[in-house]
Amino acid sequence: MKKIKITLWAIPAVLSVLWLAATLPFPDELSVIGVRNLLVQYTGVLSIGAMSVAMILALRLKWLEPWLNGLDKSYRLHKWLGISALVTSILHWLATQGPKWAVGMGLLERPKRGGPPAGAEALPALQQIFKSQRGTAEMLGEWAFYAAVLLIALALIRRVPYKFFVSAHKLIAVAYLVLVAHSTVLLDFGAWTQPLGILVGLLMVGGVIAAALALSGQIGRGNRVAGRIVTFRTFPEVRSTEVNIALQDGWTGHDAGQFAFVTFHRHEGRHPFTIASAWDPATREIAVITKGLGDYTDVLPETLTPGEEVVVEGPYGCFTFDDARERQIWIGGGIGITPFIARMKQLARVPGEKTVDLIHSTKEISPEALDLLTADAEAAGIDLHILVDDRDGFLTGDRVRDLVPEWTAASVWFCGPAAFGQRLRGDLIANGLAAGDFHQELFNMR
Repeated sequence: MKKIKITLWAIPAVLSVLWLAATLPFPDELSVIGVRNLLVQYTGVLSIGAMSVAMILALRLKWLEPWLNGLDKSYRLHKWLGISALVTSILHWLATQGPKWAVGMGLLERPKRGGPPAGAEALPALQQIFKSQRGTAEMLGEWAFYAAVLLIALALIRRVPYKFFVSAHKLIAVAYLVLVAHSTVLLDFGAWTQPLGILVGLLMVGGVIAAALALSGQIGRGNRVAGRIVTFRTFPEVRSTEVNIALQDGWTGHDAGQFAFVTFHRHEGRHPFTIASAWDPATREIAVITKGLGDYTDVLPETLTPGEEVVVEGPYGCFTFDDARERQIWIGGGIGITPFIARMKQLARVPGEKTVDLIHSTKEISPEALDLLTADAEAAGIDLHILVDDRDGFLTGDRVRDLVPEWTAASVWFCGPAAFGQRLRGDLIANGLAAGDFHQELFNMR
């Protein structure tokens, strides 16, 4: 989380410094319109910068994962950058419209329109072309802004079904391309030869490439492998389904704790699922566990058929249990138990040297699933603690410390609801756990 917070603040900070370097010195006397123009330029730079980085992050670049500590963290940064772009875009729109409203209410005298500034006819040809397109760029930018606000809002509303969320994201790419054209024409022309213009230009080039790949369905294509459903079984008590998938050549393996995007049905698109199995090149099978969380995941078990073809994209993620601690505490909240199942299966094949306590906190339990989990823990040499909310109460930091008295010598690996993880993290750190020893998978992709 620390790296994505640093990145989130570093992007506007760098853009702000470069914008000031390109803009200073300000005029000795600034009129209302002069201030308005500065705000329009500044908020525009922040908006297109944030949107461009967000578009680039959508490419799911594997080489970037280690730096951001996983695709789940990269997607969280993508989300926050989208929110940042939404806020700065609204400020940009207010700056452009504010003087018009002030004139309409009689609070500001309408600026006098003069002819072209002296020497305008001697401007470079490219600058004259840009100036001639200002009206069109402003009009297109305004409508693209309205569309982007609506689409980003739809993406942030969790009640919107996942497939509509994916479609809205694809349409954001169209709005982004229009906003790139808007920004190219309306960015102060002199800035293009300065570090600000060079950086903004590079970011927009990356964003345009990302938008083109998104609209053509090419993102992640090189990581896709065809497969077929071998078997599946359901656990009605916990509304979960385990699906075993045989993969064709192209999948080179995965580490326990990683996840993949699986397309069971083309009309629904791909959904992210943590892989619940260790990799065995002899069988070339992986298992994923789905939980009915509403909409598509509720009806998925009824639509699965052995032998049915699927597409798997991945693996992604850095939640792979790598650290220097000799003791670990794993905490799985609900369906967040999945990466720990994969790791236990891996340890059953290749024993590790770490002492591990697994705490599974859940609202409900399936006797069959519990038996399987207990068997996995025994085979891996893991100490298993099952806490059912109605029977044992909610898991707290105090409870963790009671279950594992040697917790100060351990690292903590958490997968489950984000808010639950943040509460545990804050409690454990406040009581002495090093911040770097708490690892959390942010498996919510929206």
